Amino acid sequence: MTKAITHRRVLTIAAPIVLSNATVPILGAVDTGVVGQLGEAAPIGAVGIGAIILTSIYWIYGFLRMGTAGLTAQAAGRGDDPEVVAILTRVLLIGGIGGLIYILLQVPIFAGAFLISPATPEVEALARDYMSIRIWTAPAAIALYGITGWLIALERTRAVLAIQITMNLLNIGLDLLFVLGLGWGVEGVAIATAIAELTGLAMGLYLCREAFSVPDWRNWARVLDRARLITMARVNTDILIRSLLLQAMFVSFLFLAADFGDVTLASNQVLMQFLSITAYAMDGFAFAAEALVGRSFGAGAVPALRRTVKLTGIWSLTTGALMAITFALIGPALIDIMADVPEVQAEARHYLPYMIAAPIIGAAPWMLDGIFIGATRSADMRNMMAISTVIYVIALLILLPAFGNHGLWAALLISFAVRGVTLGLRYPALERAAAKNAPAFSD
Repeated sequence: MTKAITHRRVLTIAAPIVLSNATVPILGAVDTGVVGQLGEAAPIGAVGIGAIILTSIYWIYGFLRMGTAGLTAQAAGRGDDPEVVAILTRVLLIGGIGGLIYILLQVPIFAGAFLISPATPEVEALARDYMSIRIWTAPAAIALYGITGWLIALERTRAVLAIQITMNLLNIGLDLLFVLGLGWGVEGVAIATAIAELTGLAMGLYLCREAFSVPDWRNWARVLDRARLITMARVNTDILIRSLLLQAMFVSFLFLAADFGDVTLASNQVLMQFLSITAYAMDGFAFAAEALVGRSFGAGAVPALRRTVKLTGIWSLTTGALMAITFALIGPALIDIMADVPEVQAEARHYLPYMIAAPIIGAAPWMLDGIFIGATRSADMRNMMAISTVIYVIALLILLPAFGNHGLWAALLISFAVRGVTLGLRYPALERAAAKNAPAFSD
């Protein structure tokens, strides 16, 4: 019997993801705080820039989480258990090969990164030490993207939370031991993170152990099936292009903000943290949509699909409204906590209304992303992101000269709205595609 789509089921999937996301900033703060105890500025900068470089190159494989979630949920929805297991093997292979490529190419990768973002000789040397240790666990870090997507698809988000908390607590404990206890400095932070990543992979594999108890995980004819590999490549390529366009918008936003001076740039950086907080809060419901839409889509169950969209949409809009109210009430206090420069505080408060509007405007595109990921309608995601990017550029050309930083924020929010509207217009096609998956019955 198919499980009913209920508010409780949505919250059971979403809540662990929200809690998991809440732990992410804590680790970064501890890393910074620990190296800050060394009494020098260079180690802080080295860990910061090294982590950013590695996160950026690993992020290229971020499509694995989204693509894996949609494909796995659909396979589960149509009752194709052998394919569910085979997908896990595929993503582990992709993670291993992708990580190995990074290990082999680490010298030119690091050199290219410092050409793009140069640092002082001392910081660069320390950062290279940091990255040369962490790069050896690249296969684990990338494979974890796929494992996370696989677990989310099967509605096992408490397992995702357990992995995240275990990794972060271990990382924090080893940071304190290696850096403050043993005096290993920047290398200690890197070793702590590397051990945490390997532990996370081991724990992830353990939590997926049921998949390895059946022979399907090593059915190489299925795992390496050309048609299935092409489908996975198509979905993941579309998601990668979509993500690159989104990243390009945010990077251009920060670059353009720099033209308005250091105070405005700093205030925009502070307000971007409000967007991050909103995304963390919304992620849980988007992930719930990925899992439940994927199952409904794979089974061709249009009524269940519609109910999933309704319930996750209600929770997303409710969360967006609560975030907007929270920012309106305590936004100034949050700004003061994140920036202690009076000029930056005043400037950030001036643009705070855009952050109050962002959760409401962004609720639809964030939620629809989860819906379309679950249905693996990746071409629609790519195309609608392309349209919103073009509108963003047009809005910049019109609004930036006339309204300055106000125009910059308006253009970004307009791009959110366009993405929500265009994805919404494509939703009927998603339902029609789901109906084609419905099982045929005969007398």
